[in-house]
Amino acid sequence: MKKVLVILALLQMACTSTSLVENWKNPEYVLFHANKVLIVGMTPNEEARQNFESKLQKEFSKRNVESMRSIDVFDISFTNTKKTEKELDDVEQSLLDKDFDAILFTKIIGSEDRESFIKSISKWNNYQGRFNDDYLDHQDIYYDEDYYDKFTVYHAETTLYCICEGKERSLVWRGSIDIEDPKNIEKTIKDYVKLVVLAMEEQDLIFYKDLNNEVTGL
Repeated sequence: MKKVLVILALLQMACTSTSLVENWKNPEYVLFHANKVLIVGMTPNEEARQNFESKLQKEFSKRNVESMRSIDVFDISFTNTKKTEKELDDVEQSLLDKDFDAILFTKIIGSEDRESFIKSISKWNNYQGRFNDDYLDHQDIYYDEDYYDKFTVYHAETTLYCICEGKERSLVWRGSIDIEDPKNIEKTIKDYVKLVVLAMEEQDLIFYKDLNNEVTGL
C-alpha cells in the first residue's frame, strides 16, 4: 500500500511545477539517521526563505526529528556579508557544539541549458565537497536581487551533509529538482518540500519508510 501511495503522489506532482531530475546517494551510507538538523534555504527573498524552511521544519517535527531553521540560527549579519572558509569552519564547529549532526541545504543554481546541466550530474559521483565548499561557491545568491529573473526554468539542488562528531564531514545525498517558471510561489514551495521528503524517504535518509503511514501531506 505504501508503495502505491508513493507512486500516486509522484504522478500527481508530475502535473505541478516541480519535478525530480536526478538524485544521488553516497554509496558509503546505506541509511542515514540524524538527531538534529539545520535547514538552510539560500535565497535573497526573506519571505520565501522563511516559508520554505518552516515547511521543511514541519516535516521534521512530524517525524520527531529535531531541526532548526537557518533564519533562527544565523543572525542578520551572517547573510548580509560574505563569509570566508575560516568563518564557515567556525560556524560548522559551533553547530557541532550545539549538537547538530546534519545540514539540509537548498539553493537555486539555475540553467536554461538542460543538456549541460544533465552532463554536470555525472560529476556527482566524484563530488567530495563539504557544506562549506557548497556555501562558498553559491553565497552570491544572497546578494543578487535579480537572480531569479535570469531563468524561466530553475534548477534547484537540495543537499544533505553529515557534520557528525568523529566522522568525516561529507555529502550524504544530493537531489536535483526542476522548477518550471513558477507562478504560485506558495504552491511551488509546498510541491518542492513534498518531493524532497519523498526522495529522501525512498533513500532511507532521516525520513524512513513506514508501511503504516501515508505519504506526507502539506
